[in-house]
Amino acid sequence: MKKEEIKKLDEILQAHDYNPSLVIAVMQDIQKEYHYLPKESLTYISKALKLPEAKIYGVATFYENFSLDAKGKYIIKICDGTACHVRKSVPVLEEFRKILGVSEEKPTTDDMMFTVETVSCLGACGLAPACTVNDEVHPAMTPEKARELIKELKEESAK
Repeated sequence: MKKEEIKKLDEILQAHDYNPSLVIAVMQDIQKEYHYLPKESLTYISKALKLPEAKIYGVATFYENFSLDAKGKYIIKICDGTACHVRKSVPVLEEFRKILGVSEEKPTTDDMMFTVETVSCLGACGLAPACTVNDEVHPAMTPEKARELIKELKEESAK
């Protein structure tokens, strides 16, 4: 691991007082930083918190919100809950995948800019069909709005 990565992990651990009972909060902060849980970071916090690596991996794999796979800078989650599905979330999902050249099997773009995922419910049923980009809700999505959103994100990223 690089020095700056170790420094960042130490800052996260210190913010949680190296308390092993706060392992989930530590992992949430790591995922917030990297958009996933790098394996090296889990090994590092295992030692720092004096917890078995198996326990750390158990937590990481138990909670659906944690990811061991690298994700893009922009994580797009398309809701496929009942309200969104009925209001045509599938064409929105298909449009995102088509524009970005990703699939269910390969959800992240090669340049690590975008990850497209489906979720069971975003809890924004009144805004259906909805999606989030890095947890910011985008209501009443359409394939046209999906194209515009990707264009805006690419422009924002180019700045």
